Amino acid sequence: MAMKLYMHPGACSLSPHIVCRELDLPVELVEVDRRTHAASDGEDFLRINGNGYVPALVLEDGQTLTEGPAIVQYLADLRPEAGLLPPPGCVGRAQVQSWLNFVTAELHKPMVMLMLPAYAPARAALAALVDKRLDWLAGQIAGPYLTGGRFTVADAYLFVCLNWSPWNGVDLARRPALEALHRRVAARPAVQAALAAEGLVRRDDGFFGPRPAEAVVAAGAQ
Repeated sequence: MAMKLYMHPGACSLSPHIVCRELDLPVELVEVDRRTHAASDGEDFLRINGNGYVPALVLEDGQTLTEGPAIVQYLADLRPEAGLLPPPGCVGRAQVQSWLNFVTAELHKPMVMLMLPAYAPARAALAALVDKRLDWLAGQIAGPYLTGGRFTVADAYLFVCLNWSPWNGVDLARRPALEALHRRVAARPAVQAALAAEGLVRRDDGFFGPRPAEAVVAAGAQ
């Protein structure tokens, strides 16, 4: 039995989905309806993750992992030879973990909040925070990817957050280094496969969203 990844197209669950594709790990995608929390396999998603948001990864033995940064590290350690996460005990691993923490704490949440009507009164403050963090980040990229020449799980996570830019008003064109990283990650065959599997297509502006007949991509199951 393959692992199950509970996901929503284009949401933060795209990050572990990309990692599974990069590592050639068999995984069953289970889509969650973010309004009803019904999963496409018939499960009530709230019984899997009581917080109601994706991703959740159900392992072959039935154990469940939640929170994207933890999931991608677990997945990377299943195939350490792929190098998506450096080995335990080295500075390189801590650097990747630092980037995962930065993305989840300083970008993911405020970028989602910018897309939710409930936070409209705080939009100006949220936008200012995101702009500040992205401006700093644009000057920190060490090479083709966040930590240099090798693609890691942190790049997959950042790619997903950057891809929300058209829906939350972020002007990525102001930050060529981040725009280039987004394009670079998007071009990876495993990323293309994950996008296709989630029904996401390239728009005229270079970002990836649902086909025109579908609803606008959301940031995550709430």
